[in-house]
Amino acid sequence: MNYAQQLKKLNLKETHYYKQWAALLAQEGIKGSSQVSVDVDGCFGIFEDQRLIATGAYQKNVLKYIAVDANYQDGKLFNDIISALINALTQQGIFHFFVFTKPIYRKSFEFVGFKVLAETALAVLLEAGDVSLQQFIAQVPRLENQSTRMISAIVMNANPFTLGHRYLVTQAAQKSDFVYIFVVSQDVSLFTTEERFKLVQKGLADLPNVVVVSSSEYMVSYATFPSYFLPESQDVIEYQTALDAQLFKKIATQLNIRQRFLGEEPFSKTTALYNKALQANLPPEVIVEVIPRLETAEQVISATQVRKAIQSGAIETIRTFVPATTYQFIKQNQATLQARIQKGMQVDGN
Repeated sequence: MNYAQQLKKLNLKETHYYKQWAALLAQEGIKGSSQVSVDVDGCFGIFEDQRLIATGAYQKNVLKYIAVDANYQDGKLFNDIISALINALTQQGIFHFFVFTKPIYRKSFEFVGFKVLAETALAVLLEAGDVSLQQFIAQVPRLENQSTRMISAIVMNANPFTLGHRYLVTQAAQKSDFVYIFVVSQDVSLFTTEERFKLVQKGLADLPNVVVVSSSEYMVSYATFPSYFLPESQDVIEYQTALDAQLFKKIATQLNIRQRFLGEEPFSKTTALYNKALQANLPPEVIVEVIPRLETAEQVISATQVRKAIQSGAIETIRTFVPATTYQFIKQNQATLQARIQKGMQVDGN
């Protein structure tokens, strides 16, 4: 760093910092967020004579909003910003990092130790740190002679696990030798990651050819598909899902997953677009089959309805929507779940 250049931690709520930050991003063709208080956990900038010439931010363990003034593209500023972000995360005990960026920046990130996970014409996903995709794949349970079996997969949030989810799994189990149920690991739902995982396990305990596995951060996560949890425009959803699909195919190849089952989605526009994009991007390597939603008393079962019943205190109305294990958990933890809702946890969406 030159003597006139200074690294600073930026508070983007301060107008003079935000204006320079947004202007630099716009100059380098990056759209900044107007909701930085929720979109960024930390941000750094390098200034030269009070002028912002490089910046980068992070949310959880995802690096984002990285930009260097085109007049200073010597590589050093980029390295300094990435080092500042990684140092900030490691001080918080975070040692696994993702970046979702444009393909033109791929080599810059590879030069500082990042490895490509997936790439499309519009975006590339890379990771670095003490965890890797290969380590994740290595710990996934396998069958003997797995390469000769019909292996399928389902990725679900299960917020919470319903009879609709179980119906989807039983349909897949009937058509497969073995089914992986990857439970989304991002902890942003009414039911915690641990709660959702256990409810899925208990709800499927009687199915011998089904195994429940954490998706870690490699399926439908903030890194691979931010729009799954955040409402975005259709084009953003489509190209991010294309990236998610490329990553899933890399995992599927090593586990011999030949088919992925999706639940029909009549309620969530985001999930419906996600399903459509998977149907366009996963074949021919992975066949996609969409299973119609299970209905009861002429009503489609959805986890959203279950969460709304918890919110209103009408849990008796969802007894036919969920397995006994899920119902008992809700009944025993109703006050805790309602408290989470009162604190701002959303009941709509996925």
